[in-house]
Amino acid sequence: MRYSFRNDYSEGAHPRLLEALARTNLEQTVGYGLDGYCDAAREKIRSAIGRADLDVHFLVGGTQANTIVIAAALRPHQAVIAAQTGHVNVHETGAIEATGHKVVAMPGENGKLTPAQVQAAVDSHTDEHMVQPKLVYISQSTEIGTVYSLKELEALRSCCDRNGLLLYIDGARLACALAAQGNDVTLSDLARLSDAFSIGGTKCGALFGEAVVLRTHIIRADFRYFIKQRGGMLAKGRLLGVQFSELFEGGLYEELGAHANRMAMLLRSAFAAEGIPMLTDSPTNQQFPILPNRIKTALEQNYEFEIWEARGNGTTVVRFVTSWATPEDAVRCLIGELHRLCAGN
Repeated sequence: MRYSFRNDYSEGAHPRLLEALARTNLEQTVGYGLDGYCDAAREKIRSAIGRADLDVHFLVGGTQANTIVIAAALRPHQAVIAAQTGHVNVHETGAIEATGHKVVAMPGENGKLTPAQVQAAVDSHTDEHMVQPKLVYISQSTEIGTVYSLKELEALRSCCDRNGLLLYIDGARLACALAAQGNDVTLSDLARLSDAFSIGGTKCGALFGEAVVLRTHIIRADFRYFIKQRGGMLAKGRLLGVQFSELFEGGLYEELGAHANRMAMLLRSAFAAEGIPMLTDSPTNQQFPILPNRIKTALEQNYEFEIWEARGNGTTVVRFVTSWATPEDAVRCLIGELHRLCAGN
């Protein structure tokens, strides 16, 4: 049977979440996220952040969360600044543009936006004949697995403040970022430095779901109206609350991110041992080895992974993604096969 390292949402849900959903299945509650389970999940998230003054909303998916936050944050003539590799620029089928807002894509460095690039985007939009950049979008971890440090986030916040910009952090893979070796950014830091951020559940043990945390009034105002208008208000909203309440009970969320990272570090060490270079130095659950095409083709017989970038020198950049559910045996089998293939050179 082929094992998939294609993404971190192939599996269903962590057993604790399924048990909680089954246990509460026949209960009757009010809908649309106004039930007791959503209230409990909100309080647990606020407690984990250490702030009681934040709004927390639950949505089904990442693209939905991004489009609703951005729609709520911006006036019709305003735009989003993002890295060229940013999810809203590459992998959301023009969803942000469909809300009426342009994405101003900047080159980025190692998957990250820098204050200098944000400033350049602002400075190049000079008057009312152009869109007005108003919101900076970043993700933690980034689309290539890298993680912003506290110093980098503080520098971006300062740049945003100087230019009157909002900062939104997409946390689809936040659990892995928080658990990454060397990470010095906490949930409290995210709440302090951003105007809004999301906490991904879909890629961390939930059947589906993202929690959106809002700090700034301009985004908080009438946010439920934006959710409803854009199709994000789940009638059976308690299904989201039950899952996030369980994820934020007893450190499960961080535990699942740490497991995904541990499996990824095993892979990274194996690639390094075989002398295989990496596209980026990722401390999280996405790894990007640059494989000789012969080895890539051989591994494809038993494993699934993403083709990231074909190169003209007989190599291909591929992406291996580990998850909260990746068994160590599957990783060890892949490492063994990799070693045999490299020894055959």
